[in-house]
Amino acid sequence: MHSDMIGKIEKARRYAAEPERIKFSDLRATFHGGNSDHVISLHDGHWSCDCSFFKMWSTCAHVMAMQRILHP
Repeated sequence: MHSDMIGKIEKARRYAAEPERIKFSDLRATFHGGNSDHVISLHDGHWSCDCSFFKMWSTCAHVMAMQRILHP
Protein backbone atom coordinates (compact mmCIF):
# COMPACT_ATOMS: atom_id res chain seq x y z
CA MET A 1 0.00 0.00 0.00
CA HIS A 2 1.25 3.50 -0.80
CA SER A 3 2.81 5.28 2.19
CA ASP A 4 0.60 8.37 1.71
CA MET A 5 -2.52 6.20 1.99
CA ILE A 6 -1.16 4.45 5.09
CA GLY A 7 -0.66 7.86 6.70
CA LYS A 8 -4.24 8.89 5.89
CA ILE A 9 -5.63 5.64 7.31
CA GLU A 10 -3.69 6.18 10.55
CA LYS A 11 -4.92 9.77 10.74
CA ALA A 12 -8.51 8.62 10.20
CA ARG A 13 -8.14 6.17 13.11
CA ARG A 14 -6.91 8.97 15.38
CA TYR A 15 -9.78 11.22 14.33
CA ALA A 16 -12.32 8.44 14.90
CA ALA A 17 -11.03 8.08 18.47
CA GLU A 18 -11.78 11.79 19.06
CA PRO A 19 -15.48 12.26 18.20
CA GLU A 20 -15.48 15.66 19.93
CA ARG A 21 -13.77 16.99 16.79
CA ILE A 22 -17.04 16.63 14.86
CA LYS A 23 -20.14 18.79 15.19
CA PHE A 24 -23.12 18.06 12.97
CA SER A 25 -24.81 21.25 11.85
CA ASP A 26 -27.23 19.85 9.28
CA LEU A 27 -28.46 16.32 8.80
CA ARG A 28 -31.53 14.92 7.08
CA ALA A 29 -32.60 11.29 6.93
CA THR A 30 -35.59 9.11 6.20
CA PHE A 31 -36.48 6.82 9.08
CA HIS A 32 -38.43 3.69 8.16
CA GLY A 33 -40.83 3.46 11.10
CA GLY A 34 -43.18 0.63 12.01
CA ASN A 35 -46.15 2.24 10.27
CA SER A 36 -44.65 4.68 7.79
CA ASP A 37 -41.53 6.58 6.82
CA HIS A 38 -40.60 9.79 8.63
CA VAL A 39 -38.19 12.56 7.77
CA ILE A 40 -35.96 13.52 10.66
CA SER A 41 -33.49 16.37 10.60
CA LEU A 42 -30.93 18.17 12.68
CA HIS A 43 -30.43 21.87 12.00
CA ASP A 44 -28.26 24.16 14.14
CA GLY A 45 -28.41 21.69 17.03
CA HIS A 46 -32.20 21.27 16.94
CA TRP A 47 -33.90 18.01 16.00
CA SER A 48 -37.20 17.70 14.16
CA CYS A 49 -39.38 14.90 12.86
CA ASP A 50 -42.51 14.98 10.75
CA CYS A 51 -44.38 12.47 12.95
CA SER A 52 -47.38 13.57 14.99
CA PHE A 53 -45.79 12.59 18.33
CA PHE A 54 -42.89 15.00 17.76
CA LYS A 55 -45.30 17.86 17.11
CA MET A 56 -46.80 17.40 20.58
CA TRP A 57 -43.71 16.47 22.61
CA SER A 58 -40.74 17.95 20.70
CA THR A 59 -39.14 14.50 20.65
CA CYS A 60 -40.06 11.04 19.44
CA ALA A 61 -38.73 7.50 19.10
CA HIS A 62 -37.28 8.33 15.67
CA VAL A 63 -35.21 11.26 16.98
CA MET A 64 -34.18 9.39 20.14
CA ALA A 65 -33.04 6.42 18.05
CA MET A 66 -30.96 8.66 15.81
CA GLN A 67 -29.41 10.38 18.82
CA ARG A 68 -28.39 6.98 20.21
CA ILE A 69 -26.94 5.95 16.85
CA LEU A 70 -24.86 9.12 16.55
CA HIS A 71 -23.77 9.23 20.21
CA PRO A 72 -22.98 5.62 21.17
